[in-house]
Amino acid sequence: MATSSLGLNEYQTLASRSDRTRDKGNGFDLPVLGLVGEVGSLLSEVKKRQRDTAAIIGYEQTVLEELGDTLWYLAIIAEHAEIKLASLASDDLDTVLTFFDLQPQHLLPLNTPSAQFEKTLLRLAAATGELAAAADDSQGDKLALQTRLNGVLKLLVQAANEAEVFLEDAARANLRKTEDRWPQERIYPELFDGHFHADEQLPRTLEIDIYERTASNGKRYVLQSCHGLFIGDRLTDNIMEPDDYRFHDVFHYAYAAVLGWSPVTRALLKRKRKSKVHVDEGEDGARAVLIEEGVATYVFGIAKDFNFFANQQLGDLSLSLLKNVRQFVRGYEAQTLPLWLWEDAILQGNSAFRYLREKRRGRIKVDVDKRLLSIEELPS
Repeated sequence: MATSSLGLNEYQTLASRSDRTRDKGNGFDLPVLGLVGEVGSLLSEVKKRQRDTAAIIGYEQTVLEELGDTLWYLAIIAEHAEIKLASLASDDLDTVLTFFDLQPQHLLPLNTPSAQFEKTLLRLAAATGELAAAADDSQGDKLALQTRLNGVLKLLVQAANEAEVFLEDAARANLRKTEDRWPQERIYPELFDGHFHADEQLPRTLEIDIYERTASNGKRYVLQSCHGLFIGDRLTDNIMEPDDYRFHDVFHYAYAAVLGWSPVTRALLKRKRKSKVHVDEGEDGARAVLIEEGVATYVFGIAKDFNFFANQQLGDLSLSLLKNVRQFVRGYEAQTLPLWLWEDAILQGNSAFRYLREKRRGRIKVDVDKRLLSIEELPS
């Protein structure tokens, strides 16, 4: 581990690439609040594990992620103050300090929270609280800020030791997570059906007309047609308070266009991959269709509270939302798709949905090669 250990300053440089706090806060406000919040989350996790011993499964991974997030905010605060992360652990500015230098000892896997670990986290919470309280003053006193950050780093290392996890593992996992969410370069993954025959692929280009009709009893429903042929069923909201969910198939078309994945669209267009039985049943079958419907319903429920993401740009959606979406598709091919691509699909789908809510009709255009879903006015 020592020969290939990650340097503290190297980690700080890599972490700062995903820093979105500079443009959205005042000085250190956001990263300091983030640091306090992550320590609080870590304490909350320890409390839950002590209360519910049956929930121990996955505890080490959770601690690792929370420690990584805490380290990220610490590195970003130091970066904003033009303080090298390594200088918080050593007075020798010429020394290339690595995470191995902080934790050279052999550690065992974490099984349960220890009393000492909890006490150290409380001290860490107090230290971050003092940092937050003095944030405004610290911006003008670099030495005082560095002293406080030094204290936080020491407690963070101590907490990692007592949790019996490597801080370097937390740092590397954190970098993988931020790259998954906010990549430096957006490289689209290979399409899942790229090696299948064309008649088993999602159409690379597609136009679908979506429009609303009113039945004789006054109830509204949505119809869809492709090249003059009706597809799918008449859709209603299926809820006591109407919310226009009857237009929701636009989300499935967005998944098809942007993700290259949509069991629902495959079923509608009869593009299941039947040449391989295990793919036909496992990836394109009824259960996969239900999973996708669950994703669409879950995201829709959240989107309603945010005006269907009208003011959200790429990079803005909640990380927890995207992680939950990917958890929905765990065990299916879509679990390999990066979070940033899920966000793109969700935002494009909601953009088209907002158009349909306003116009009540539109022509959807799917372009899988360009990973694009667009909508335009539907001729009368």
